[in-house]
Amino acid sequence: MIRFNLICDSKHNFEIWFSGSSDFEKQTSMGLVSCPHCGSVEVEKALMTPSVSTSRKKEASTRLALNNAQQAAMDHLRGAVKAIKENSEDVGERFPEEARKIHYGESEERGIIGQAKPEEVKALVEEGVGIAPLPDLPEEKN
Repeated sequence: MIRFNLICDSKHNFEIWFSGSSDFEKQTSMGLVSCPHCGSVEVEKALMTPSVSTSRKKEASTRLALNNAQQAAMDHLRGAVKAIKENSEDVGERFPEEARKIHYGESEERGIIGQAKPEEVKALVEEGVGIAPLPDLPEEKN
């Protein structure tokens, strides 16, 4: 895609994207390109300054993309944690006991959440009980 700065016979400036220079020429010759201000089809390319990509622009663009990707990941993670909490029973401090009962078939299989001390977590993992911590996420900024 290429962006052209255009000017009509009434001196209105505007820009349009084309798939290439030949696409611009073809559409202009067919009268398909018109000024959005006055409707004139008498348009030509205006003087354009090239867009030079500097390292600062690249850095800013990379930061913006990273920030957008990080925000999207955080939003996804918030949604996942919310769904887990909404679809699980909060067993509080009984978590280690309930997790073991489910693991050994002594209690119905279901999603549970709760609290466990580090040594209890270690023991559950050593027993092969499938558990995972839910992250404490910062509040969503508006």
